[in-house]
Amino acid sequence: MSQNRGIRIGIDAANIRHGGGRTHLIELLQAADPIRDGFLEVYVWGSEETLSKLPKYHWLKKEFTSALGGSLFRRILWQKFFLGKALRDLNCDVLFVPGGSFSTNFHSIVSMSQNILPFEWRELWRYGISLLTLKLILLRFTQTFSFRKAHGVIFLTDYARRGVLKVTGPLNGVNRIIPHGLNPRFLISDDDFLKRTFPANGKPIRLVYVSMIDQYKHQWHVVEAVAKVRKVSGFELQLDLIGPSYTPALKRLNSVIAKLDPYGKWVHYHGAIDYQQLHSIYGQSNIGIWASSCETFGLILLEMMGAGLPILCSDRGPMPEILGDAGLYFDPEKPENLSSTLLKLLASEERITSLALNSYQKAKVFSWDRCAEDTFGFLRQVANLNRQAV
Repeated sequence: MSQNRGIRIGIDAANIRHGGGRTHLIELLQAADPIRDGFLEVYVWGSEETLSKLPKYHWLKKEFTSALGGSLFRRILWQKFFLGKALRDLNCDVLFVPGGSFSTNFHSIVSMSQNILPFEWRELWRYGISLLTLKLILLRFTQTFSFRKAHGVIFLTDYARRGVLKVTGPLNGVNRIIPHGLNPRFLISDDDFLKRTFPANGKPIRLVYVSMIDQYKHQWHVVEAVAKVRKVSGFELQLDLIGPSYTPALKRLNSVIAKLDPYGKWVHYHGAIDYQQLHSIYGQSNIGIWASSCETFGLILLEMMGAGLPILCSDRGPMPEILGDAGLYFDPEKPENLSSTLLKLLASEERITSLALNSYQKAKVFSWDRCAEDTFGFLRQVANLNRQAV
């Protein structure tokens, strides 16, 4: 393969079915440019639902077989016995696996780490003895095997890379850190940022936490912390919780809400909200909260930054790597720590304004155009490193 000609890329999206993985794939392909990024065609294999959400470009070929709409076992069999032949028949130069795990044999494969949870025992065991725990342990093994076998691996943050390498040991292929981007609709204009005002004394202050209700997201601790601040400060705080739910975690959250706000006066759980509506939710909020103890990147944190919100952020994982000194940090497992941090923020309008401005400016660095350029550049690099007659 000539290093100067455009390459043909295959993308195995068989296991990209919802959530952040699907958002990444959609945004990546939306921002791709065949001339800038040096490719001829991109072939994507995935479920009918995933393929239907991808953009329509002349260079983007959507591939579907019945196995991709079937069980996990059928998808694994398809990957192992049929995907490699399909790639060779289409003269693909490199296979990109954003879902991480693969069983395909091909001469150039780039995997991607988008889920640190299987690699952190402490967080994984929050699910106790359950089928989900077993699934996460299996994922730990399959992704370890895949990352070791891959010719290239993409990580979203240095924190995630270090966490994975502690488990896998040194990788055989090259690797690179390529952060996600920020959809422009989440980045308000400078004029709109300047128009943002914090509620005057006595007016409701809206706090927003957008994330799945889950064991490592700690929404119940957020409710406890906000309840304490309401009690000791007199501030009229309103808390909006948004996201789908893991049933045991939702039960725990509902139990705390029933105890601290039985009449639903200030805690509002809205469930899952369409991704296209999230930017308007941020626009109606005054403070962003991010209380997760386990993340690979934190795209929602980035969205709140782009919305110009002052942010109270978990001190775990890659969050300090993304937010830097543009937020106030707390221990997500200690509600008293969050309550004192919230009181510190509310005590200073100058601090509120300064943090909002700093996080907003940091968000401008993250773009899907840059993510796409870096990703396809890395795919081209790996394809060239492993070039052979095909």
